[in-house]
Amino acid sequence: MAYGRGDGSGPPAPARKATTMTDSATRTDDREFQQLIDPYRRELLAHCYRMLGSIHDAEDQLQETCLRAWRHYGDFEGRSSLRTWLYRIATNACLTAIEQRGRRPMPSGLGGPTEDPERPVVASPEVPWLEPVPDGMISADPADPAAIVAGRESTRLAFVAALQHLPARQRVVLILRDVLKWKAAEVAELFDTTTASVNSALQRARAQLAEVAPDRDALAEPTDPAQRELLERYAEAFENADIAGLVELFKKDAVWEMPPFPQWFVGAETIGRLIEAQCGPVPGEMRMLPARANGQPAFGMYKRDEDGVHRPYQLQVFDLGAEGIAQVSAFFDTSLFPLFGLPARA
Repeated sequence: MAYGRGDGSGPPAPARKATTMTDSATRTDDREFQQLIDPYRRELLAHCYRMLGSIHDAEDQLQETCLRAWRHYGDFEGRSSLRTWLYRIATNACLTAIEQRGRRPMPSGLGGPTEDPERPVVASPEVPWLEPVPDGMISADPADPAAIVAGRESTRLAFVAALQHLPARQRVVLILRDVLKWKAAEVAELFDTTTASVNSALQRARAQLAEVAPDRDALAEPTDPAQRELLERYAEAFENADIAGLVELFKKDAVWEMPPFPQWFVGAETIGRLIEAQCGPVPGEMRMLPARANGQPAFGMYKRDEDGVHRPYQLQVFDLGAEGIAQVSAFFDTSLFPLFGLPARA
C-alpha cells in the first residue's frame, strides 16, 4: 500500500549531492530547514501522540519525521502545503511504529473491574501501557481559544485510550478527518485509495469509538472556583490521610485505574477501601504538587521514604464531573515526572 509521495515511504529518491556537516552551505540549508518546520513541531508531536498513546514514542517519531523530511525535502514539489506534507510523513512513521509495537491500552480496556480492593494488586510491566502527555508539550497557540478547546478535547486521556481500540488505518482516518479536518480526498490520496473507502473507514471508526469514548457532556473543566476547590480538597485529604474525606469527593460510579497494574476499580466506596488497604497512608506521608496532563488537571504525588524525603510515587490525572471526581488515572511511571516539570523531591 502506498502512503504518499516524496516522504521516504515510496521508491528511493534521487541521491543528493554529497555534503559534510563541515560544509557551511549545508549548515545554512539545515538552519533554513529547521526554521521552516519549527512552527509545526508541537502540533506534529500532538499528532504522533494521538496515534501512538506514548509521549516517548511520539518524540521518537517526530524525530524520525524531521529526519525523513530533511532527506526528501528536495523532492517536495509543493503540490500540497508544507504542513500537509509533514503530516503525511509523520503519519507514515507512526503507522510503521504501530505495526511494530501494537496498541497501548489502559487497564479498563483489558477487562472488567476488580471486585476486591483489599486483594493485593500485581503489576504487568510487560504491557506497553498508555502514557499521559504534559500540556506544555502539545498545547495550542494561546492566542487561538478555539484551537485550545479542540486540542484539549482531542488529547484527553480517555479519548486517546479510545483511539487505541481502533485498527491503525481507522485510527488514522478518524484523526485526519475529525481532528485535523482533512478532506476525504486528501486522506484517500495518502492511502492511495478511494474517497468511498475513506468514508467507509471513518464511519466504522466513529461507530466503534462511540462505544468506548467518554461522554464529553458529562465532563467538567477545572476553570471555575468550585472545581478548583474540589481539587484542593482532594490534595488536602490525601496529604492528611483522610479516607472518608476522599470518598466524599468521588462520584458514586467513579473509576480508578493505575498502570502498570491491570486491576481497576469502580465506585467511591471501593476506591476508598483500595486506598486504605493498598496505600495505608498516614498523615504527612503523601504530598501533592499540581500539574496538567492531556488538557486535564493532574497531581504529582510524592511519598515519604525511610529517609524522610518525599520522592515521586504517582502521577494522577483527573476527569471531573459535575457531581465530583469521575475518574483518576494514577501512573506509577515516575520517569514521567521530569517531563511535567515536577521536581525530584517535594
